[in-house]
Formats: sequence, structure tokens, C-alpha cells
Amino acid sequence: MSTSEIEATVQVIGAAGDWNDRVSLVRRVPEWFGTARHAEVYAEVARTVYVPNLAPDFAYVPVRPEYELNTVEAAYAEAHEATRGFRNVSVEELQQALLSHPRAMLVFRLLLGYRASEMSAATTLVADLTNLQAAGAAAVTAMETGRPPRPEVARVFAEVISRAITGDLFPAPESTLRSKLDKPDTAHGWAGVQRFADTGVPYATFLHQRHYGGAFRQLLDATSSQRGNLLEDAVEALFKDSAIRYIRTGSANQSDIERMFGITVRPAPDFVVYSPSGTREEARAMLECKGANDGGTARDKAARFRNLREEGRRLGGMPVFAVLGGLGWTRTRDALGPVVEATDGRVFMLPNLAEMLTVDPFPTLTAEVAQ
Repeated sequence: MSTSEIEATVQVIGAAGDWNDRVSLVRRVPEWFGTARHAEVYAEVARTVYVPNLAPDFAYVPVRPEYELNTVEAAYAEAHEATRGFRNVSVEELQQALLSHPRAMLVFRLLLGYRASEMSAATTLVADLTNLQAAGAAAVTAMETGRPPRPEVARVFAEVISRAITGDLFPAPESTLRSKLDKPDTAHGWAGVQRFADTGVPYATFLHQRHYGGAFRQLLDATSSQRGNLLEDAVEALFKDSAIRYIRTGSANQSDIERMFGITVRPAPDFVVYSPSGTREEARAMLECKGANDGGTARDKAARFRNLREEGRRLGGMPVFAVLGGLGWTRTRDALGPVVEATDGRVFMLPNLAEMLTVDPFPTLTAEVAQ
């Protein structure tokens, strides 16, 4: 077939009335084209029909309520009120602020630029200078969620805040280093804090600090393991919301997958979707999640879907689904194209993930739950 015939085929696949029709059309590619053209056809299908739904993983961050703006705004309002716009900031006044408004700890910690563990470590330095006891990171977290501390805990944190802002906690750094306090709002101690609290932060200054720390940087650091499971977590949330019966595989249940369903490929697919069948469960679909930020990685991961396809065929034609993320999959000839082929077009990304439930066997499975 000519190039124009390939383009016409891709248009037909892209215009399919529903996902099951699309799957049927993708499965007919070997009927319409000789083996030598398959890679070209699947690559063009991937580029035209599937790539537009790809979402780079850098476009998303996990949701963590403690990092949301309203959480910081509430804490800021309490800190501002308790210190009269950061003017009542003696050690005694800071201690009282933390006792009466424990969530204000978040604001004071952000003023210093410390993580909870670093705030705790700073109390050990203060403990060496006073008769106070050091406090753990758990105390910081508890306060930021609104739990009042004991007076002695509030006191040691008040000492840390006061001594750090005034420059008495740590010695001046070497010429090749800068203090974390050497930033626009705290470079001049409490006077700078008060000025920014009164007049606001110039937008250029705000962007400069983002340049230093990166937007969402601390959130990304705090959720690194969660981001590694971004696709899997999204699939699991969809299945839970739709009452789909599934098993999410991991290192601990590999043998269980083989025993329950006869799936012998190792490692087992990320998800096995099943339905009750008499006294046992019957596997109905396999699903694999793969993120790839570069084309070489995507190419290497494509082979996994060919293995799953063979396993699905061995088991009588069990369908294989792919959930992909990352711009590496824009490499179509030897990466996304082969995945489209191996899954008969059952390829989804985060923006259209919910559409997966319209593809067989999911409509039947959701109907079974409804009954």
C-alpha cells in the first residue's frame, strides 16, 4: 500500500466511533499491510492518534494538603496576628505565639528556610546553649497541624527562631557560602520581615526565590516515591472509584499472581483485572504502566509489552492495556508504535485515562458490580 493509503488508514483509526472500534481497526493492520510496512503503519498511528494525549510527568505534581496555599495562608494569618505583624518577637512573645497559635510554626519555619528535620536539629544547638531540651521533628509536624506544644517545647523553638533571625544561632559562613537567612525578607532580620509583611513581596523577588528553590521543589522532594508511582496510583484510583476488581502487583505477591491466574511472565504485570468465576477469580485483563522521559528508555520499555502480548495469547487472548507517561513515548517508530501493536491500540495516558473503562472487558466488569 502507498503512503496515502497509510494516511487514510490512520484517519479511519483516529475517527473510530468508540474505543472498541479502534481496537478492532488496529487489529486489522496486519490484514491490510505487508509485514515490511507494519512498523511504519503503527508508528504513524501512534504519532497521529496517541501522541497528542501524552503528558510529560514534569507537568504534574502530587497533591499534598499541607503544601497547599490555603494551609500556608491560615498559618500566616495566625503568625501575623500573634506577633502584631512580626513586631512582638521577643523570645517570650514567640513562645506565647507558638502556644496560642501552634500552626504559626509553619510560617516561622519557612522564614528560616528549614525543613522539619532541620528545625529539630537546630534545637540541639540551642539546647547546648541553654537549659532547654531539644525537640524532635515530630513536634514540628504536630504543631503545624494545630496541636499545642508543651511550654518547654514552645520555648526551645522560640529560641531557635529568635537566634536564627537575628543571626546569633550560626556563625558567619565562609566566603564561598551563603546563609539561608541571606534572602530578601530575612537578610536584615525582623525589620525585613516586617517590611515585606506590611508592603508585600515584589513580583521579581518572588520569582527570584522560585528560581533559587524551584516551584514545587520541596513538594517534589517530599513526594519523590509517590511521583515514581504516579501512573499506578492514577490507575488504582480509577479502579477503586469504579469498583473494578483488581490486584496491584509488587515484589511480595508475584507467586500469588501465577497461582491465582496462571500468569507466568515475570515480573507480573502491574495490574491484573479479574472477576468472580464460581469459587475462583478469573483474570480478564493485564495492565502495565510505563513512564519514560527519553526515547531510548521508551524503546527499551516497549519490549515489555511484546512479552505481555505473548502471555495474553498463551492464556487464550487476554487483552493487554498500556498506561504511559512522559515525552519519551513521542518516539514512535521503535517505542510507542510497538506498544500500540502489542496492545491492539489499548494505550492510554493520564489525560484520557477514564476512557479506558469504555474498552472491553471493562463495561462488562462495571455492569457486574452494578448488579
